[in-house]
Amino acid sequence: MLLLVVGLMLAAVVLVGVGERLRLPWPALMVVLGAVAALVPGLPDGFAVDPDLILPLFLPPLLFATAQRTSWALFRARWRTIALLAVALVLVTVTAVSATAWALVPGIALTAAVALGAMVAPPDPVAVEAVAGQVAIPRRLIAVLQSEGLFNDAIALVVFQTAVLATVSGDELSPLGLGWRFVAGAAGAVVLGLAVAWLARTVLGRLTDTTGRSALTLVLPFATYLAAEEVHASGVVAVVVLALQLRARAGADEAAERITQTSLWDVVELLATGVAFGLIGLDLRQVVTGAGDELPRMLGHAAVVCVVVVAVRTLWMFVAWRVVRRGDDATSVPRTGREAVLLAWCGMRGLATLALALSLPVTLASGAPFPFRSELVLIAISVLVVTLLLPAFTLPALVRALGVDDEAEAERRAEREIVLRARRAAMATVEFERGIRHLPDDVGTRLRERMERLGGVLSGETATEEDRQRLAAIQAVRGQLAEAEASALAAARAEVLSARREPGVDPHAADRVLRRLDLRTVLLD
Repeated sequence: MLLLVVGLMLAAVVLVGVGERLRLPWPALMVVLGAVAALVPGLPDGFAVDPDLILPLFLPPLLFATAQRTSWALFRARWRTIALLAVALVLVTVTAVSATAWALVPGIALTAAVALGAMVAPPDPVAVEAVAGQVAIPRRLIAVLQSEGLFNDAIALVVFQTAVLATVSGDELSPLGLGWRFVAGAAGAVVLGLAVAWLARTVLGRLTDTTGRSALTLVLPFATYLAAEEVHASGVVAVVVLALQLRARAGADEAAERITQTSLWDVVELLATGVAFGLIGLDLRQVVTGAGDELPRMLGHAAVVCVVVVAVRTLWMFVAWRVVRRGDDATSVPRTGREAVLLAWCGMRGLATLALALSLPVTLASGAPFPFRSELVLIAISVLVVTLLLPAFTLPALVRALGVDDEAEAERRAEREIVLRARRAAMATVEFERGIRHLPDDVGTRLRERMERLGGVLSGETATEEDRQRLAAIQAVRGQLAEAEASALAAARAEVLSARREPGVDPHAADRVLRRLDLRTVLLD
């Protein structure tokens, strides 16, 4: 088993490079690799991990990594759209899929059918970033898809756990009880997430070692998820709230820490995603083996459910477009029919669907096998494969055909506005430093020139030979210059962080500018 895990990690690393060369999303390639691996003779029939460990092992780190790319301001500005997608659409999908499964599979319990609906209902934010993030799609659409994915997992998980518990115990499924459980679990999760974030910031303020601070942020998602589940709150919501609050309270002087943690979480996200998607093939082999002669019938049912899932999302997006275009809220999406098509096609299922399918119990409370487990898992994984692979290989062509990539210039203008704000803050601090430090005229002039060129640096431009020569010429007064420049860069970072918290500002654009500022600050040190 350890060899398989290490092999999946190595495969993920290799496929990242292959995906870049082929211009294909590497998680989709991991799905293909997993399907091929399922046919290799000699591999175990299943992955020997307790189903109860699947969710706490994979969801916390990936939810935390994804949530750090958004902000509270974005949620406040687009809460209506997110509620329509993360709550209403999930419930409609669960209803449609459970009704379809109940009609298709003779003898299946309604609670088991609802569990299937919950498995396939939530699109995955990790898959969205991996697939759609590499295509020229407007960032505001990707941000909505990611926000949808962060919270629809919580809805689906509550429905899934309630339906599975009712199936195992043989009880009835109560919609009222389900609603109360979600509200209570979400409220408790918000309180817990905020409390852990406050405690974490307090501890981080007393840790001076950057490695130790980064290690704490790696442990926090797991601890928060487990604590929330222990008190019957939503672990998904608790982890998302924790990530959002920690990001919102980040200080302007944490440049080195941000660079370290960004690199750390990029690696964690890559390896965890690679192992998770690689498990699809390994578990699929067990499902196919268990299906036996019933495999063709099960695949037919899976095809019908896939059509229902895609049709429900497509219909919902076009209804949302009709509603949105009648209002005057500029932040709502989809604004056009082309955006509705794109959002409908980007309903990629991923880690949540996989984890829920693998965590389905094997037996009931009576000791009897869980009814139709193999078929339910096969259908769920089929939906994952179809909704992930089809967009992965067709999205670039669809974007070109729809012409929705024409907002690239508008997004560059948004980034330039943040750059200008950072530069203005730096220049104001330069003038202040010149006054209180009484810098020599030549030092002050050169410092001002460097800050005037800061806009080009933060826009991603590389340093010129002239810049390097000027830097060498002022080595004699490097101490004074470094102190003054550090103050100016701190003001620029504070301004970018302030802009990131404002409604209407794209957190992704702000993060790009902030990372360049952090790198420049670390190089200065």
